[in-house]
Amino acid sequence: MLKRILGTTVALALFALPLVAQATPAAPMAKPAASPDVTITGTVIDTYCNTTQGASGAAHKACAAACAGKGVSLAILGTDGTIYLPVSSKAADGQNERLLPFAEGKVKVTGVHRENHGLHTIEIRTIEAAT
Repeated sequence: MLKRILGTTVALALFALPLVAQATPAAPMAKPAASPDVTITGTVIDTYCNTTQGASGAAHKACAAACAGKGVSLAILGTDGTIYLPVSSKAADGQNERLLPFAEGKVKVTGVHRENHGLHTIEIRTIEAAT
């Protein structure tokens, strides 16, 4: 009887080890390294229509504005083909209002660039129309 109890206890302990490992908190994620201010030139895009339907350009400006008004993120498509998602140094501080006047137009943006897991972000310090 004692052998059966010990055997059952050992078996349960072995099955519980993976569960304990999952419950252990992970190490905190490292903060992505920020570059010094960079300047990016590109086009302000509506991320949904541009990436799913290829819609862009002056004819798409009204649609981009409507999508942005409903919460679709505007982003900057750099001249190198990289999409930069604008972020703020403050939590939950959307950047659509700053980009909306430039929707589907060319901009020159200066700010802090970060890359994390393939996602490029830009913390915008200055933004102006580009030619």
